[in-house]
Amino acid sequence: QLQLVESGGGLVQPGGSLRLSCTASGFTLDHYAIGWFRQAPGKERVGVSCISSSGDITGYADSVKGRFTISRDNAKNTVYLQINSLKPEDTAVYYCAAERMYCSAYVLGYGMDYWGKGTLVTVSS
Repeated sequence: QLQLVESGGGLVQPGGSLRLSCTASGFTLDHYAIGWFRQAPGKERVGVSCISSSGDITGYADSVKGRFTISRDNAKNTVYLQINSLKPEDTAVYYCAAERMYCSAYVLGYGMDYWGKGTLVTVSS
């Protein structure tokens, strides 16, 4: 069964950090770009970051630039999202999704091939 599994979410105080992981099972991520998305309560899901299959191309939403860092370890079949300086407005369910090679579908906002079920990040004091 092909699936993506997110982990690493939790409750963190403002200013804190978390590292989210997106691990694939049933397939290898070598030829897939991975996008991270988030959906805050009552809002639409939006993209926050994407990394190409080779890892040489990354992109970030303006709202997270300088605070979020995406990376990948293809040997571990995992993509990471390091999130620092967390703010209450970062509270959301974070999802990872895969598409072939580049972040085209991520940029378009539709057409990702596989989705995980999400991990909840809550930023609160």
